[in-house]
Amino acid sequence: MFDLSSLLAKFKKPEKKFYLTKEDLEKIKKDYQNLVALKHAKTNGETPEFLHSDELNPEYLDFQDDMSLLEAKLADLEYVIKNSELIKPPLKELKNTVQVGAKVWFEMNGEKDEFTVVGSLEADPSQGRISNESPVGKSILGRKVGEEFIISSPAKTLYKIKKIKYEKA
Repeated sequence: MFDLSSLLAKFKKPEKKFYLTKEDLEKIKKDYQNLVALKHAKTNGETPEFLHSDELNPEYLDFQDDMSLLEAKLADLEYVIKNSELIKPPLKELKNTVQVGAKVWFEMNGEKDEFTVVGSLEADPSQGRISNESPVGKSILGRKVGEEFIISSPAKTLYKIKKIKYEKA
């Protein structure tokens, strides 16, 4: 017998992981609950009539647009919650390497700087938080203090890791 679901599972894109702090995951869950409550409030009220004489009711079309946007946002948040992984300090043997959640002090073309490697949803370079999916984030993961590496985007930049630290969970 032909099993379509197992065939589709083989070609399904791997789920994306969203690395989040506990605080940010709680914010996303709260946003999700607020949107669920909003959806219930909108659908429990009076739905605009579909027909108004022989033309579509503009209120109904606006309502449908609002509901479509709300459903899309809920689906996005569900996906993030389902595929989230909390950022935790690594095992003792990995604490000397850069992992998601690491605060890294480095030298770049002779200048000293620092940043924390976070998941893509929490990235904010102006706050010193770079994504693990960014060119620097991808290049630095797994590296140790003293290692040097070059990133070419758009110009070649030499990085040297000076110190790695993890916050306690």
